[in-house]
Amino acid sequence: MLLPLKAVVSTKVRKDGKSVIYYQYCFSSTHRVLLNTDIAIPKACWNSKRQCISKSLPTDLGGFEDLNAELGRIRKVIETIIEHGLSKGDRNIGAYVKEVFKPDFKVDTLQSTRIATYVRKKEPDFFSEIDDYILSKEKKVCEEGVANFRTMKHRLMAFEEFRKRKIAFSSLDYNFYHQFVDFLTHDFLHKRKLIPEYGLKISTIGRTIKQLRIFVKDRVRRKAVAPIDMDDFKILDEETDAIYLTYEEIGKIYALDLANDPVLALHRDMFVLGCLTGLRFSDYSTLRGSDLRNGLLYKKTSKTDSWVVIPLRSEAIAIFERHYATGVPAISNSVFNKCIKEIGELADIKDMITFSYKKGNKDISVAKPKAQWITSHTCRRSFCTNEYLSGEVDISLIMKISGHKTHKEFFKYIRVTQEEAAYKIQAIWQMRNNMAAFPLPKTA
Repeated sequence: MLLPLKAVVSTKVRKDGKSVIYYQYCFSSTHRVLLNTDIAIPKACWNSKRQCISKSLPTDLGGFEDLNAELGRIRKVIETIIEHGLSKGDRNIGAYVKEVFKPDFKVDTLQSTRIATYVRKKEPDFFSEIDDYILSKEKKVCEEGVANFRTMKHRLMAFEEFRKRKIAFSSLDYNFYHQFVDFLTHDFLHKRKLIPEYGLKISTIGRTIKQLRIFVKDRVRRKAVAPIDMDDFKILDEETDAIYLTYEEIGKIYALDLANDPVLALHRDMFVLGCLTGLRFSDYSTLRGSDLRNGLLYKKTSKTDSWVVIPLRSEAIAIFERHYATGVPAISNSVFNKCIKEIGELADIKDMITFSYKKGNKDISVAKPKAQWITSHTCRRSFCTNEYLSGEVDISLIMKISGHKTHKEFFKYIRVTQEEAAYKIQAIWQMRNNMAAFPLPKTA
């Protein structure tokens, strides 16, 4: 009987320089399981063509002939388990083999009561598991993070209704991925729109897929479901168009006379504080008086659960003492975004900005005054970009304050126009005395 079974060596190298040998069982066109043989060798000693350990194996690691014989025995054990599972009519043959197999498994125990009566657990309800997952996150992550998973659930439920077929964990294969992405791209209906609007941006779809992968990985880790291979669930992405405000524009907002509108004044001050600290909305909207100590702001960020320490300018300290010393009222992100757009218009931030994005294979451009592009996240982008453009602060120090772990993530926040990039290079050249330190050879 020919089985889709082959030995492979892990790409991961352990500290001792050896890699584990697995048997890979492909039980469908899109699903496979890896079965650990507990045999590890230097990767260079593996003959992938002949599926065996080569003679070059150092003698102190064991005889290559004995180890190859052990691999042969393990292969026969796996083949027997597969045949037994198929004869029992188990539909989830991959999960069956994964649960039963052990490198020292004795095939004669297949007829024992424990194995012969193996019954695959009833697959849990997909959306009930999402509810349980969201509940487990409510006390650990910020409300924005929880809302993202609720949005993911809403889109999956819309897809289930659209395709008129129940979603289960066993549904999550390559075909499901493509059908789901296609639905989100062309057929997903936006709620609460006066004019019907269909389809999501590529970057938005990518975030939904990312959240789905995180959820499934959590359920597998908790052994609520059998392992699911989601390597083919690619996280689509495109560069996000987003604005930042210069310190001059932030100053115009800070200088607005809003004495007759205390609500807008509060939102304005919170926004400016965010621009001067680089904090996320979930953090600068929940500051407390005790977070300020000796002119430094100490905050444990809600998204990454890590501490940042931020030096404050005099304007930031004044805002903090004016509002946060006694605690600000709870403010929703949506209300904040609406107010700050109004404030941007009052500050006369009205340059027309055009951004483009993709929906499926279509390029869509939208032009609006700059104030209408402002959101709560503009604060964080403004802080990072302004400090970067100053050229006076080392990037690693900016990242200490912003909390970014990698340069790749940090540079996603930098919004530099072509003109700004040119001016920045020009300033560097001037510091070099117009390249006098690097003279070009004279021409004839």
